[in-house]
Amino acid sequence: MPDHIRSAWFKTLGQLAGILIAAALLGLLIGYPWPVLTLAALGVVAWHYWKLREVLLRLTARQRLTPARGQGVWNELDRLLYRGQAEMRTRKRRLLAMLRAYRAAAAALPDAVVVVERNSQRVQWFNKAATSLLGLQYPNDIGASIGDRLQPLPMSHWLAAGRNAEPMLDAGSPVDPALRLNLRLIPYSDQHWLLVARDVSKMLRLEQMRRDFVANVSHELRTPLTVVHGYLDMLEPQEFPEWAPMLAEMQKQSQRMTQLVEDLLTLSRLEAQDSLPDESVAMAPMLATLRREAEALSHKRHTVVVEDEAGVDLWGSNKELHSAFSNLVSNAVRYTPAGGSIRVRFAREGDGALLSVTDSGYGIPASHLPRITERFYRVSTSRSRESGGTGLGLSIVKHVLNLHQARLEIESEVGHGSTFTIHFSGERVHERGSDLLTPPSPPSLTHGQTA
Repeated sequence: MPDHIRSAWFKTLGQLAGILIAAALLGLLIGYPWPVLTLAALGVVAWHYWKLREVLLRLTARQRLTPARGQGVWNELDRLLYRGQAEMRTRKRRLLAMLRAYRAAAAALPDAVVVVERNSQRVQWFNKAATSLLGLQYPNDIGASIGDRLQPLPMSHWLAAGRNAEPMLDAGSPVDPALRLNLRLIPYSDQHWLLVARDVSKMLRLEQMRRDFVANVSHELRTPLTVVHGYLDMLEPQEFPEWAPMLAEMQKQSQRMTQLVEDLLTLSRLEAQDSLPDESVAMAPMLATLRREAEALSHKRHTVVVEDEAGVDLWGSNKELHSAFSNLVSNAVRYTPAGGSIRVRFAREGDGALLSVTDSGYGIPASHLPRITERFYRVSTSRSRESGGTGLGLSIVKHVLNLHQARLEIESEVGHGSTFTIHFSGERVHERGSDLLTPPSPPSLTHGQTA
């Protein structure tokens, strides 16, 4: 117990003892000691109860206390209550300042931020950007249903998915359909969601400009490359023996440039497509073709094994799936030293199927795996150039798989090779010889697909 409280307590007890002693002496003088002592004790109790009543009334009325003067238990209690009130006011002012700062920061954000009550899906708060991007109006839309206010966006169905809700990567704004939004749902408490909408119109326009530029430049390069390649083929090395090494290098580099242009055109075509025509893809001939291509590219320097364990076929584009599978197989051959092995395996996986390509090559460091499917991304520049790769193969694979709602999984260890596994859902699988079955319906384009 602090010294000042102990001193106040002893002083109060001393006052009480003094009053009782004085009452006893007065009672002895008048000949009635016990009645006088009893009245004095009742007076002391009544006075303490009165002080307690005053404190309770002040606390109930939430009155601002004034600093107490004097000593004693009740004065010390008043001082403690005053100090508690002052500290509480300071904390409240600090919290209000922090709340205003957070609200000002949220209001200044260029992204729309909406607080939504989880169970009722009603709007609790939103910032200024939500008015320009989502059309919410203050205060009319406070407490309104978010699904009703953001029509025609499928908000109710999206919010019902909760933590599993995929971001809406390209959604039209309710204010202006030409305004493209990226919507994300963030759970930040047990009762509320945080809906964040970002304007991605400019970014999408720039992306489209980039795609158009790459497609146009690649298309325009086709004709001069064909001419250059044709004239190089007309030059016989036997007629110009001193130029033979230079002609061979020029032909090699022109072929490489031609392949790069073809890959860029393929990638641009895949990026421009929302879906592919679904046809029955016979996997037995497909695997036989992959075996022949791997053996031709290997020149008997590797052991090639192809295993067909699934006994099923796929729905999809035969041309595009062959392009994706062939890219994985050719990469395995290119990046596996002579004497190594390449294994292609097609097997069932639950109600779906998987196709894996395993090699015993150099392997890929773990730090490169997240970016390995980016266009022109190279783990080793020198090795990629020696092998003749364009750096676009895995990017093409990623886009082909996106259009087939498939997923690419990569496992690799440096010095122990790599395994590229494509996972197909059950909707993409059907029994062999059942070409008359109905192909899967095209997926919704509301949410982005990722490989």
